[in-house]
Amino acid sequence: MPRLPDCPGLTFAADVPLAPRTTFGLGGPAKLLASATTPEAVRCAVTYAAENGRPLFVLGGGSNLLVADRGFDGVVLVPSLRGLSMAPDGRLTVAAGEPWEAVVEAAVAAGRAGVECLTGIPGTAGAAPVQNIGAYGQEVADTLESVEVLDRATGRIERLERAACGFGYRDSRFKRAPEQAIVLGLTLALRGGDEPEIRYEELRRALATAPNDAPPLARIRRAVRGVRAGKGMLLAPEAPPDARRTAGSFFMNPRLTAEEAAALPADAPRHVDDDGRVKVPAAWLIEHAGVTRGWRLGAAGVSPHHALALVAHEGATAHDVLRVAAHVRAAVRAAFGVTLSPEPVFVGFDLPPDVVLGVFTTIDPARKKVPVPGSVPAKRTPGPRHKE
Repeated sequence: MPRLPDCPGLTFAADVPLAPRTTFGLGGPAKLLASATTPEAVRCAVTYAAENGRPLFVLGGGSNLLVADRGFDGVVLVPSLRGLSMAPDGRLTVAAGEPWEAVVEAAVAAGRAGVECLTGIPGTAGAAPVQNIGAYGQEVADTLESVEVLDRATGRIERLERAACGFGYRDSRFKRAPEQAIVLGLTLALRGGDEPEIRYEELRRALATAPNDAPPLARIRRAVRGVRAGKGMLLAPEAPPDARRTAGSFFMNPRLTAEEAAALPADAPRHVDDDGRVKVPAAWLIEHAGVTRGWRLGAAGVSPHHALALVAHEGATAHDVLRVAAHVRAAVRAAFGVTLSPEPVFVGFDLPPDVVLGVFTTIDPARKKVPVPGSVPAKRTPGPRHKE
């Protein structure tokens, strides 16, 4: 192994298991794991990987990724940068290594709106703009003012305004081109004074029956956590065992053209975005393609609480999760002609996620059905109108 750099704030460890560092609890070891507590230490780790021809992956909270069973044959960098401060005007500046829930808690405590519906999303603050996390009508892009990044090519630390981040639905320039920059911190411009807007009927119903014993933002945060818990989407100690080893939503809600959406059953819930694309809940498609909640294929399966979450049971491997994901995706494609795209990042695989899932797909072309053991015939009964 090449000589490791001696850089303050940077530590290395070899052959570190990655499974305990992910919410799936799956995957093999990292050839080398680097923990950096300062921006300069992050720069040192990036330089070391580049100069020695080693692939580099940046790991946050491990909540939105699937690590290959063989692990990652390179450097896994953990930016453990800390710090969070709220300015009087509502600008909240946070370092990449802070837990995302600490951001939500600070905003709600200060009476500043914009991220209260993003409670219960695991991971670090640095991962939030990468994924453009969102739930219940809010996205981090809505309030993000700027991102501080390390340019991997030049080694310079730069500040990017929101418009330069290339945000999309669960997407950003950082996700599309991870080799370009590493997020070191971000600044949110939070709102104050106005009554929070509730965009989801499911959340309105939860608030209607909740006690009016706290400020509005605190009540919304509590209600969101309750709704999440009911779906098995709250990765907390009190979560049931069959909802703990998951990456949350495994597939993104597809955004279809008007023509594609028109081919769906009339009762399929849909939402027309500003650009004319039609967003359809992936959970509705999955359940109406005949895949039931709680269905299992070996040691992995679909959550009994939410059709969009895949879970790893005792003894599961990443290979097992891929088999389940491929069957679910193929069932939806066979029933509706819609191909779901995975939301988690795949680490340690040689092929892109869509290609990886394609390898595991088995379809009977004569019947155009997917052999999904334990599934039920496709239904055409109205489903829920909204998905988180």
